[in-house]
Amino acid sequence: MQIRHCTEKSNVDDSLLIIDPIQIRHVIVKSGKLSLISGSIDPKSHLNLDYPYHLVKQCIVAEKFEIGSNVEMSEGGFVFAELEPTKYGHYGKYDYTQNLQNMINAVKKVRDTN
Repeated sequence: MQIRHCTEKSNVDDSLLIIDPIQIRHVIVKSGKLSLISGSIDPKSHLNLDYPYHLVKQCIVAEKFEIGSNVEMSEGGFVFAELEPTKYGHYGKYDYTQNLQNMINAVKKVRDTN
């Protein structure tokens, strides 16, 4: 299973360029359909020229952000949309490890309250 960056078809122009990068999400695809969808990406980690390790360059394209929605395919596999260089910015230093720890703690807190 591979996590992929994904955008909706309505967020892609005729040249396969992403219109609004904030609408990109992480997804898991099974059998050409979305099986898991996260929230929107964080620009500080995905669009940040000061943190080049996880820049979004390409996204697969889904019909909609709904479980079971089809992913666009061509004869060669997934259809990819790209980001124009102007969509990136300087957001400053980003501590991925601390952000990951914060996420883990938040999930634990939710589990503990349930």
